[in-house]
Amino acid sequence: MQTPRVTTDTPGGATPLDTRRARAGRGAAGTATAPAGKGASASFSELLQRVKAEGLLDLTPRWYYGRISVNTAMIVGGLAAFALIGDSWWQLLVAAWMGLCGAQSAFMWHEAGHKAMFRSRWTADVVGYFHANLVNGVSYGWWVNHHNRHHSHPNHLDLDPDIGRRTAIFDIKQYATRTGVQRFVVRYQSVLFFVLLTLEAFKMNRTAVRAIVKGDTKRPVLETTLLVVRAAFYLSLVFWLLPPGLAVAFLLVQHAVLGVYFGMIFAPNHKGMEIRDGEEETLDWLERQVLTSRNITPSPLIDFLYGGLNYQIEHHLFPAMPQKHLARARVLTMEYCAERGIPYVEMGFWASYKEVAGFLHEVSAPVRRGEGDAAAAARLA
Repeated sequence: MQTPRVTTDTPGGATPLDTRRARAGRGAAGTATAPAGKGASASFSELLQRVKAEGLLDLTPRWYYGRISVNTAMIVGGLAAFALIGDSWWQLLVAAWMGLCGAQSAFMWHEAGHKAMFRSRWTADVVGYFHANLVNGVSYGWWVNHHNRHHSHPNHLDLDPDIGRRTAIFDIKQYATRTGVQRFVVRYQSVLFFVLLTLEAFKMNRTAVRAIVKGDTKRPVLETTLLVVRAAFYLSLVFWLLPPGLAVAFLLVQHAVLGVYFGMIFAPNHKGMEIRDGEEETLDWLERQVLTSRNITPSPLIDFLYGGLNYQIEHHLFPAMPQKHLARARVLTMEYCAERGIPYVEMGFWASYKEVAGFLHEVSAPVRRGEGDAAAAARLA
């Protein structure tokens, strides 16, 4: 069956926003309209039955044992190189490598948090706390709650915490809440959004501490212990083997690479796709996940770099699906969307970032024209 692919070409001189609305079957004002053909009768339960019939929701723990082994080998290799190279600026390459390793380990706590790895909750939690708190300095308990809310209402201005915690704005109505330096960032957010990703890992570390202090985690003693052990081991090792200047440079490079990698994973997934607001959700589960998500065209390299999150549509439709099965689920989902007239957005690696940057530039255009406050007030009225 021929399945739909949505490209980033803008037809007939239309604006990028008009093109995105057309892709999502939206009217000029961005309000929901009935899709053509059979779209109105689309049912998530029907797609779910097709997925279950092929066993795509069955867990694959052996596959994850192999994945964890690969991650462990990568980290051990990095530590070995760190010890062998010693006092040398070549250590900055090791720092970059360890940043990549940190992001790869993040896929493990992500899968554990979705219970896509093991049936045992205890086993999943061990994997989650180890890879989040101990390896990356992130609060696993905070992240699980935060991420579950994101999955329930992706790209919803009032209900998706991933939108609310960013400095960048995704709708002009958000501009009124930005102050000082934040407003400068918004003005040039199509560029600064990506630049500020270098700080993302530091922000996640800071959020972990704040979450524990505020009592937003179920196991504060465990999480605190793991974070302290990580900091003590990590900082002692770096400052013991390297002189202060090089040690600081190592920390900065490692965290910058980790932050940019995090950003590479999450930025293309939803930015520039359908956005809603208000006190209630306006889309059913199937539309909510498909119309707000964007896939990156798969390949063995892309699958590895994204940890399977390039299949963002399928991941959002079936959060507990093991990574190994997402590729097959993609085929079934594309076929189903084609049958029912539901737009399915997938594009290449570079095209996705171009789309995100274009969306951020367009949203902040009123700010650059000096119309930000008026536009925000008009949207809130």
